[in-house]
Amino acid sequence: MADQVKPISPLKNLLAGGFGGMCLVFVGHPLDTVKVRLQTQPPSLPGQPPMYSGTFDCFRKTLIREGITGLYRGMAAPIIGVTPMFAVCFFGFGLGKKLQQKCPEDVLSYPQLFAAGMLSGVFTTGIMTPGERIKCLLQIQASSGDTKYTGPLDCAKKVYQESGIRGIYKGTVLTLMRDVPASGMYFMTYEWLKNIFTPEGKSVNELSVPRILVAGGIAGIFNWAVAIPPDVLKSRFQTAPPGKYPNGFKDVLRELIRDEGVTSLYKGFNAVMIRAFPANAACFLGFEVAMKFLNWATPNL
Repeated sequence: MADQVKPISPLKNLLAGGFGGMCLVFVGHPLDTVKVRLQTQPPSLPGQPPMYSGTFDCFRKTLIREGITGLYRGMAAPIIGVTPMFAVCFFGFGLGKKLQQKCPEDVLSYPQLFAAGMLSGVFTTGIMTPGERIKCLLQIQASSGDTKYTGPLDCAKKVYQESGIRGIYKGTVLTLMRDVPASGMYFMTYEWLKNIFTPEGKSVNELSVPRILVAGGIAGIFNWAVAIPPDVLKSRFQTAPPGKYPNGFKDVLRELIRDEGVTSLYKGFNAVMIRAFPANAACFLGFEVAMKFLNWATPNL
């Protein structure tokens, strides 16, 4: 991440953030597929075992039935969205910091860093919601055996034909509920750990690769610890048939707690936490490496 005293470069954030996002998707998508399938599997009938007994069972069955490509089902949608999304995400965080500074040398407190992170969550929702909607629909159709959509573009086209732009942006409120507080936690934790890991007398920009990986990975775990309950609601809401939840997330929450208990809000917890560390470590390392390269190659960009 760029040092706070340096001016924000939208183009550098676009390139570095996009590269970091692609690293995150490639490393983390297989377990994201497992997470969504666990979150959206129907309740088992009395006397019958559930479709998936847990994270490793879902991973194994997907690999056996669909091969390695099954684990990467629906990846095109988030890959297409990561460059602008992570550009906006990191730019939003930088802008949030800048808005709270009276002068470039000001050092922000951790609550201020949390607020700046929340702003990035607001910024990314407009890009995130359609990609998440398409990704979830593609991920669950493979496990259900249906072939309604042949790919991301076909999925987007058919959803738009059926429900218009509202169908594409179904789940926007839940995406905001997930990403705003989670992004605040994400960036605050990363900045906090970078400060802790920086040796005395050194700059955070000189942090070693292993320490960046650890800081990014732990930040991802903290992010998802906040994000899992609204993410479960979002996955269920976005993949439901039209009209099933007329009152939005309230109906989803009520049904989940009534049928499966409060613990259902943490469905996919193991898959999320196993994925969170390597995926977010890759994201922040990719961002930092790309930003250092851009600062070296084009210092005045």
